[in-house]
Amino acid sequence: MPRITAAELEAARDRLVPDVIADGLSVLFCGINPGLMTAATGHHFARPGNRFWPVLHASGFTPRQLRPCEQHELPAHGLGITNVAARPTARADELTEEELREGGRILREKVERHRPRWLAVAGVTAYRTAFGDRGARIGRQDRTIGETRVWALPNPSGLNAHWTLRTMAEEYGRLRAAASEWES
Repeated sequence: MPRITAAELEAARDRLVPDVIADGLSVLFCGINPGLMTAATGHHFARPGNRFWPVLHASGFTPRQLRPCEQHELPAHGLGITNVAARPTARADELTEEELREGGRILREKVERHRPRWLAVAGVTAYRTAFGDRGARIGRQDRTIGETRVWALPNPSGLNAHWTLRTMAEEYGRLRAAASEWES
């Protein structure tokens, strides 16, 4: 991947990053919002150090570790990516609670339209705000959106040092097992 300059990152604040989505996916992964590297490249979870792609493979969702530029391959594996909020930022804490709540409303509409079997929100704090569920914990949620079940996952950002690659892969693996069980 070519080196992105600070000016290019700053200019990416106005870019929208298209979803990787299709009807009837097994799992629709949902980030908090695009980072500036994602917005600059147009590829989800593109910042070096973000653990989404390694964790996706380590948990068994993909047969090999995909690169962000290979995100278009996800639907062939029954997977997709969207975000709670569309506005790119350098840090997720730049988003307002109002943006996250509105993003939750839009996300519910998207899920109702595309009907994935699972919605997996990568970031429990953003999930709590977007869905008004202050007591939510990592794991399967009681909430459904239509027939779509919901799972809160740890945020794969390198800033989330509390979760290691191994422990994150274990949690994503629990979702993968639940999704496989559901399909049987």
